[in-house]
Amino acid sequence: MADRQYQQQIMYPLRRSGSFTQNVKILKPFDSGDIKILLLENINETAVEILTKEGYQVEAHKKALPEDVLIEKIREVHCIGIRSKTKLTSNVLREAKKLLVIGCFCIGTNQVDLDYAAKRGIAVFNSPFSNSRSVAELVIAEIITLSRQVGDRNIEMHQGIWNKVSSECYEIRGKTLGIIGYGHIGTQLSVLAESMGMTVFFYDIIQIMPIGTAKQVGSLQELFERADFVSIHVPETKETKNMIGHEEISKMKKRSYLINASRGTVVQIPALIKGLQSGLLAGAAIDVYPREPHSNGPHFNDELNEWSTDLLNCKNLIMTPHIGGSTEEAQRMIGIEVATALYKFISYGSSIGAVNFPEVDLRAIQVAEEKNIRILFVHHNVPGVLKEINQLLSDHNVEKQHSDSHGEIAYMMADVSSVDDHDIREIYTNISSIKENILTRIVY
Repeated sequence: MADRQYQQQIMYPLRRSGSFTQNVKILKPFDSGDIKILLLENINETAVEILTKEGYQVEAHKKALPEDVLIEKIREVHCIGIRSKTKLTSNVLREAKKLLVIGCFCIGTNQVDLDYAAKRGIAVFNSPFSNSRSVAELVIAEIITLSRQVGDRNIEMHQGIWNKVSSECYEIRGKTLGIIGYGHIGTQLSVLAESMGMTVFFYDIIQIMPIGTAKQVGSLQELFERADFVSIHVPETKETKNMIGHEEISKMKKRSYLINASRGTVVQIPALIKGLQSGLLAGAAIDVYPREPHSNGPHFNDELNEWSTDLLNCKNLIMTPHIGGSTEEAQRMIGIEVATALYKFISYGSSIGAVNFPEVDLRAIQVAEEKNIRILFVHHNVPGVLKEINQLLSDHNVEKQHSDSHGEIAYMMADVSSVDDHDIREIYTNISSIKENILTRIVY
């Protein structure tokens, strides 16, 4: 009973005086029922099943929550799962007193203040490739649709207009696809395009081994000169923001096509509109936008983006509402991938795949008659901390230890064997007293 009371006491954040905030938590596997998880935005049922099966308390909502409701909810949860509409700003995270980990059930993490989360010892996970195939298939469909002007013919037929034409309608076989960003989606797209008889060139900031007969080019200029279709698959960074503007579009092959299924800030839409209106571009497909509505409905208008009407009036333009990864298969895989990462971090401390956090992992804690524990220690990345930790653990048998850093944050994982309850309390007390401590957990 005494041990149980001690454990309940230190499950909650403790604050100490000094220049560093101390968030010290301890967790036993059989206390998984104490872990509260909040899932928002209709996250796939596979995630709910995985996390519920582990014994966690899971509360799931189909929509994003207003900020005031979100703040109230997040105060009591140890884990939150979101998609793209929920904004976890510093204002929200400041109230997350018990939060250990955030799961972004999507590719992007721009909706989370990653630096603020890291400084509070909160790891953030996403799903960087589970929807790769879905996005690649959509792009292939758009390439064919643009090449045959299917979008315009569809609109005309819905208006009762019969317009059977073949002028400027082409097969994609024998055409050249230029891919900007040869990552998970880019390589999937490359394979599909080649199988349909296209020649593939790609541009990436790092040297990458091509798949199939694809060839890497040394500059965007060379890609633009070669490509009949240009498809963009890059993350949002300082380098990629507004990457494609008037100058870049003017260098593209005349009557070529531009496809953006990456991030809305990569392509400058006014430049795209001008390229379509001038006839330089034969068509375009856009799935992402600089500003997107927060909910479904008639919200895509000039109040959201001042150029919306001009864009809507462009010919041979396919516009989709950020559905590149919105397939049942992709959402299921994302649910499995992110939920598994959350479970591993909560239960074992594994941070492999975290986007804002040092990546550390050790093999599973060995089951033995003697009590074995795992120490999970997040701290400010300054000299001397590991020396102090090792001195504190010098009287114990440290079976495994791993440490890494990510900017200002460092993370150490250590397995200690043959300890009793008194040892655990002592280790906890000593580590939590280190002034550079951000968050400490002990699991066993």
